[in-house]
Amino acid sequence: MNPLRSATAAPSRRVLACALAAVLFPVSALAADGEEAAKTLDRVVVIGMQTQPLTFETDPRLPRQPVPASDGADYLKTIPGFTALRNGGTNGDPVLRGMFGSRLNLLTNAGSMHGACPSRMDNAMSYVAPETFDALVVVKGPQTVRWGPVGSAGTVRFERDTPRFEQRELRAQGSLLGGSFGRNDQVLELLAGAPRGYVRLDANRSEARDYDDGDGARVPSAWHKWNADLALGWTPDADTLLELSVGAGDAQARYAGRGMDGAQFRRDSLGLRFEKAFGGTLRKVEANAYRNAADHVMDNYTLRDPNPLGSMPMPMGSNVERTTTGGRAALEWGWQAFALVAGVDAQRSDHRRRNAMGRDAWRAQPWTDDAGFRQQGVFAEGTWTLSGAHRLVAGARVDRAEATDHRATLGTMANPSAGQTRSETLPAGFLRYERDIVGSGFGWFAGLGHTRRMPDYWELFSPNRGPMGSANAFLGVQPEKTTQLDAGLQWRGARGSAWVSGYLGRVDDFILFHYMSGGMMGSTSMASNVDARIHGAEAGGEFRPAKDWTLGGSVAWAWGENADAGTALPQMTPLEGRFTAAWDNGRWNAGVLLRAVAAQTRVAASQGNVTGRDLGPSKGFATLALNGGYRVSERVQVSAGVDNLFDRRYSEHLNLAGNADFGYPAMPVRINEPGRNLWLKLNFSL
Repeated sequence: MNPLRSATAAPSRRVLACALAAVLFPVSALAADGEEAAKTLDRVVVIGMQTQPLTFETDPRLPRQPVPASDGADYLKTIPGFTALRNGGTNGDPVLRGMFGSRLNLLTNAGSMHGACPSRMDNAMSYVAPETFDALVVVKGPQTVRWGPVGSAGTVRFERDTPRFEQRELRAQGSLLGGSFGRNDQVLELLAGAPRGYVRLDANRSEARDYDDGDGARVPSAWHKWNADLALGWTPDADTLLELSVGAGDAQARYAGRGMDGAQFRRDSLGLRFEKAFGGTLRKVEANAYRNAADHVMDNYTLRDPNPLGSMPMPMGSNVERTTTGGRAALEWGWQAFALVAGVDAQRSDHRRRNAMGRDAWRAQPWTDDAGFRQQGVFAEGTWTLSGAHRLVAGARVDRAEATDHRATLGTMANPSAGQTRSETLPAGFLRYERDIVGSGFGWFAGLGHTRRMPDYWELFSPNRGPMGSANAFLGVQPEKTTQLDAGLQWRGARGSAWVSGYLGRVDDFILFHYMSGGMMGSTSMASNVDARIHGAEAGGEFRPAKDWTLGGSVAWAWGENADAGTALPQMTPLEGRFTAAWDNGRWNAGVLLRAVAAQTRVAASQGNVTGRDLGPSKGFATLALNGGYRVSERVQVSAGVDNLFDRRYSEHLNLAGNADFGYPAMPVRINEPGRNLWLKLNFSL
């Protein structure tokens, strides 16, 4: 029997029953908790709100809609401007403002977790269980230099807080989730601590079966995953922290849009963190070191049956591994009108692989090193408070990046770049002015940023060919250079808040993938550099017309052009709007979410990135979702929802073509999204 099918076969009714039992059990505590506790009811998150210029921060533990996320990319979709390339039911690849891959700097606890799959089947966000983290922080655009090489599209950080205890104490919190298509999740956090230290355990388990689209057609998408992270902290005083952390995880996932599935997503993590706060001009010293390893298996027989008429008629599997080690050290100073953070960071990442024909035959093969990466950087970022209402924020960094090609052959041919190392010096910086208009609730900002990005593993090693005239992609693909202006306006008042921002950028040597037909063996790819222009805008806000009511919405639009050809830049997300209405009386809440997406007609057929390509124009669609919540007590909250209320059949513009192994036609057909989806979630703390 298929192990994933077996693992996910248990009906979600068991989880729902457990949730209901837990809800009913503490009802007697209502009177003891009182009305003040009821006022802390958390509404379901449907739209992330901007907290400061270009920065979004949210608590991943809060209930959210659509159905609570199983991976980091899915959770990011609540923030305007984000979407994701769907791999299956889980492990989507995030896209911000039409920008993909290493244009997004993705971090967990200030460390990098690079995936290993040459096709990004296991991108960094596939190893993230959002609810096991305390904070998600997003900075859009090249507007920070503090967290490693600057992501031209933005920086994403999933972080865990440092617990503090005044006495010996044991804490616990978690959640249970049950839903349609066999969705069954458990999350648990255990904390034991005293004034001088703590132990923290974060663990989760998540599974689901294949889902049905709006027409009732089955879409291969099942998954089963787990994660566990343990942290030991020493806090000899209120200003000092030394923490050691270890973590592990694994998963299986079936993908309707690929010729193979993910049979293994093994993760091993090790981290060490030190922080010391001071009361003088030197405010803080912080340092961390980490080691993250991804051990990934792809095959066409564990979660499916090989298609004898397809491009891979026989069982075959591939095992890839990428180990990333790195660290960071920073000092923070503060004066009356000036604050400065400066430091250094470094990273080393090594990739190896093995593969073979036959069931599990890859296990007997030796490992072969194929790629190595090195990076060292120095940075400084400062904030000048010119007056109470005027601020100037600026940062600069320089990185030295290297990539080494260890491949002896390319297919059956000798590799012309075997043993060669590429080195690049990559400067980056930004300058941003912020102003508050005193007494009005308004503020505005404008920032100019520039960054240069080393081509990543997928751009140097995955394409079949490099730019015209080059021997391969490793020798021919050049670093990207992005210069971007971001500007915006914010308002915050007694009855609501709103924001709008826009960006205008130029990308020299934008790395573009071209796909050509390869006959029975599938398509072949070529990576090249083009000059590109990008611009777009986002807006959002919420308004409270009455005591218990909140109206909100967001709009995001992105546009890109291949300046060399005068054509559309591929993989650009269409115009999208989200509109909400919510009612909340302190004990109960209810809400509605309307998501409307416009058609996308500006496409570049057969062009894209290592994961996806433009499949042609896409149709617009709209979906409606409902949610509600009830706080049983201070420590127990239940929330529920229904996504795609009217069971619409629709597909996202950024998408993969359905694979022939699952009966999809040879001509590209987008993978449809889930149909009507009901879910019930219980959050608790002890």
